[in-house]
Parts: sequence; C-alpha cells; structure tokens
Amino acid sequence: MTPITYAQQQLITRLCVRCGLLLMQYGAESAVVVDLSKRLGLALGMDSVECALSFNALTLTTIFNERCITTTRDTINQSINVNLLVQIQQIVNKTEATECSGDLVITTSQAFDELDRTVYPSWLVALFVGSSCATFAALHGDSSSIVAVTFIAGMVAMLTRIFLSKHHFNPFITVIITAFIASLIGATTYYFDIGNNADIAVASSVLLLVPSFPLINSLSDILKGYVNIGIGRAVFTYMLSLSACVGIVIALVLLQIRHWGF
Repeated sequence: MTPITYAQQQLITRLCVRCGLLLMQYGAESAVVVDLSKRLGLALGMDSVECALSFNALTLTTIFNERCITTTRDTINQSINVNLLVQIQQIVNKTEATECSGDLVITTSQAFDELDRTVYPSWLVALFVGSSCATFAALHGDSSSIVAVTFIAGMVAMLTRIFLSKHHFNPFITVIITAFIASLIGATTYYFDIGNNADIAVASSVLLLVPSFPLINSLSDILKGYVNIGIGRAVFTYMLSLSACVGIVIALVLLQIRHWGF
C-alpha cells in the first residue's frame, strides 16, 4: 500500500467533500451523492469513506491506516444542472480507471476546477418555458389568443425568476413574485375578454413553478433510506408550492377576480 501522509489525506478529504457538495447543490439525489463521494475517496487510496447528509450540510470522514479526518461543509441550493452532475460522474469513473498515485489527486482536483458550468442564455430558457406553458394551453383546445397570452406570461415570469435568483433573493419570495407576475399577465384575459376560457391562461402560466425535480428527489431519498434529508426536501418542495399559491391568490385578489377555476 502506498503511504499517504496526513497532508495528502487532507487534500483527498477536501476533494471528496467538494464532490459531494457540488452534487447536492445541483440537484443530485442523496444516494448518488454518497456513492460518488465514497467511490472517489476509495479510488484515491483511502481505506474507507463515510458520508452523512442533512438538508443543508454534508459531513464526510476519510479513514487511512486507522487515521480519521472529518470535515463538515454547508451547502447552498443552486439551479438544477444535470450536465454538471454527468461531468462529476465521469471524473469519478476516470479516477477509478486510473492507477492510484500522488499525481492522481492533483489531476482529479484540476478536473473539478475545469468543470464546464456553461448554462443556456436567460432569453432562450424563457423562450422555451413560455412555449411549454403555451403548449399546455393549446392542448386544452383554447384559442390562439389565449395561447399567445400564456406564452407571454410564462416567458416574462421565467425572466423574473432568473433575475431574482441571480440576485440571491429568498427562494420563497422569488416564487411568490414570479407567480404573482405570471397570474397578473394571464388574468388580463378576464378584463379584455380574450378567448373562450380565461381560466386556462392563468393556470398554464404558472406551470414553470411546479417543483417536479425536487419532489421526485425527496421521494427517492425517503424510499432509499435517507429519510431525514428526504423529509427536508419534501418540506422545501411543499413550501415552494405554497409560495406559488400565495402569489396566485394575491394577483387574483388584487384584480378582484372572485370566481376562478374550472
């Protein structure tokens, strides 16, 4: 077994916890976070790697020749980026396929530094989100005018959400404001008597706020035994849904729309 100094073990520990943090921040489920963090540590020469997760923190311990190093890091939720998750998995796979040596830690660290964090432009994301909302309205057989209003409402709402997220607003406040703006634009169909079913415009324009990915992750975590973080993610998801409802209600009350629904 190649001897690993305390300083080298520290570097490996930091690299493993960095891997886990990135996975948590960009939407990976708990089982993937724990699995890849452990695999990376073992590939870099550790005897064992233990990982414990909570909703907003990660605790990781590396063990080599009965010498333990433990570190804890806070995590901050970022937007979901599946491309980044795939890149991290590829780095771990490549590390496992390479013979363990002193240079491997440096090479792996450089690979994490060179992660491609490129995202689509805001206008393009908003364009496609608006199109998806409009498509949902079109599937219900509504007129082209309702579809057009839904497209504008969804696009403006997404641009608002991206703007607020970039400026680090509280996620619940961000959702409330986004839902309010989407509902406000969609509800103009009531006042200008646009189309034959104005309710569809309001309902379709807020579809971008449905937290489907986090909800799936929370259920997956609970089913795979990560009950604590699964419940935390579920509560966060339900709070996002409640915030969207608050924004919709504020818009409808402000516009004095008393009868809304199907």
